[in-house]
Amino acid sequence: MTASDRRSNAPWSKRTLSAQALGRIDPITKGVVPPIHVATTYIRDPDNQYSSGFVYGRPDNETVREAEAVIAMWEDAEAAMVFSSGMAAATSVVMALSPGDHIVAPTVMYWALRNWLLTEATRWGIAVDLVDTADLAAVKAALRPGRTKLVWLETPSNPLWSLADIAAIAELAHGVGARLAVDSTVATPVFTRPLELGADIVMHAATKALNGHSDVVAGVLACKLQDDFWSKIAAVRKNLGAVLGPFEAFLLIRGLRTLDLRVRTASATAATLAERFSTHAGVAQVLYPGLKSHPGHDIAAKQMQGGFGHMLSIRVKGGEAASIATAAAVTLWKRATSLGGVESLIEHRASIEGPGTPCPPDLLRLSAGIEDPDDLFADLDQALRAAHS
Repeated sequence: MTASDRRSNAPWSKRTLSAQALGRIDPITKGVVPPIHVATTYIRDPDNQYSSGFVYGRPDNETVREAEAVIAMWEDAEAAMVFSSGMAAATSVVMALSPGDHIVAPTVMYWALRNWLLTEATRWGIAVDLVDTADLAAVKAALRPGRTKLVWLETPSNPLWSLADIAAIAELAHGVGARLAVDSTVATPVFTRPLELGADIVMHAATKALNGHSDVVAGVLACKLQDDFWSKIAAVRKNLGAVLGPFEAFLLIRGLRTLDLRVRTASATAATLAERFSTHAGVAQVLYPGLKSHPGHDIAAKQMQGGFGHMLSIRVKGGEAASIATAAAVTLWKRATSLGGVESLIEHRASIEGPGTPCPPDLLRLSAGIEDPDDLFADLDQALRAAHS
């Protein structure tokens, strides 16, 4: 059974379908929450076939497929695959390419994937060019007709939250025979659905907002078409064992049930904080796509429908020392790596990325959760004041 087979044809909204995990009822107990399927192997039919569609637990698990169906519904995708992490999902796309192929990717993007592209991917004979993907001319100039096979976007991009025009870059990529893959982790399918804008593949670090509770590491890909390239990605996942366990898939489904409410609440909080800190005496600049002062605001307004996401960054007056001191002085915000959870996180990102990072040393990355925005403002306000006292 495919993701499309599991999808409900009922005329309900995505929020409704997600809240009920497509409305599936356990056929044995009639429970409204389907059971966790933990079997690793399945009975072969007397005629030596597998009519159930399940052969072995590495590629085949019903709980995993149920999670994939909910995500495919959100993305209007023909199919979705979940992985053991966001990195596993992203790197599987690259590993489905061939030696000699060429990739265009953002200069500023998720640091771990950036490093992997410039080290491991190039070791396998894949050429990588990093460009400012907010600049259409730069993207066009980097494309190599006949050789560029993948354009990778991250929008909004971590941690400056710059915007790439998905529809325009899809046209450029397809014009040279390349596929467009979009890391839409920050936007989430609540606000942006890249496949509708011309992308071929959308990726999420499901560890973040899709799960939303800081207790699952997972990744996901969703595709516009189940073509030969999609089959190659599926083979990479199967052969490398980059699969998600059934309990983690169950928790991911649980998170997806509240995705719409969590993401909209956190986004509203991020917008409130961005406005209030944009005039704060201790802040040099606020980076948030929802602000009209943000250089990517017009693109964000065009391709992010209903909100601008839960992520923002502030650049602290006084430089790196003041930025680190501010993070040290918070009590409600949690000093931790990651994003998209119900709790609000703060991080001095340049310290994490280390030498060679394009991240400004005075920048603090903020992941807004679902707490009271007045409490979050008050805590960070006192921390900024303490750092400048």
